[in-house]
Amino acid sequence: MVFSVPNGTPSGKPVEVSFPLPRAPQAHIHLQLTNSRTSLLIFLSTSSTESRTAASLGSFVYAMPNLASPSNPYSTPLYTQSATLDFTTRLAKVLARKANKPVYVGNSISFASAGMGGTVEEEMEGFRRCVEVVTGLLETRQGGELGQSGV
Repeated sequence: MVFSVPNGTPSGKPVEVSFPLPRAPQAHIHLQLTNSRTSLLIFLSTSSTESRTAASLGSFVYAMPNLASPSNPYSTPLYTQSATLDFTTRLAKVLARKANKPVYVGNSISFASAGMGGTVEEEMEGFRRCVEVVTGLLETRQGGELGQSGV
């Protein structure tokens, strides 16, 4: 799945996609991406055919590239919920490094409806899938934003 999102336009509309959790096709991750000239804004949540309850508000984290040490982006939590903070922070840092611009990530993903109830392996597969989808959305056929930054 490869999509193109223009490199930050002032009136850029959010792109919304949904994809199944690895090992749990009945549960989906919903992603909304807004790509502005100066930053990325990403919101993540899950839904399941088994559960009709609304997801609670998760963590919201800001991350930005570190010019002195590109492999170690800076991050700060703006709103925390212990169940989602680690995942949100890791995702924000990876995307800030890959996109080479500041990233805001809001995350209320729950792996409870995953095949094995939310094991570490399921969470890591979900994390990898989120990174793949976001980077796929940011890439363009003309060597896109991620291609230009050498990532």
